[in-house]
Amino acid sequence: MNARARQYLFGFIFFAFGIYQLYLHDFLEASLYMTAGTAFVFNCLAMEPRLVPYKKGLSIVAWALIIATGLLLLWLVQFKYF
Repeated sequence: MNARARQYLFGFIFFAFGIYQLYLHDFLEASLYMTAGTAFVFNCLAMEPRLVPYKKGLSIVAWALIIATGLLLLWLVQFKYF
């Protein structure tokens, strides 16, 4: 399995687990997992050879999602587990 396919797979797994958390009515964790999954997908889309003209925009969106995931993780740890 190549690196790009693995990132799409991780993105799908995170997104699917986020949907499962929605089913359990845990919206904070669902948003964390869905944001992380979307960040994986956008990060991989930025590396696609056919999307080179959009690389800058995709990279900006990927980094924004990575930062949002980090902030959601800190929020989750602070208010759910402490």
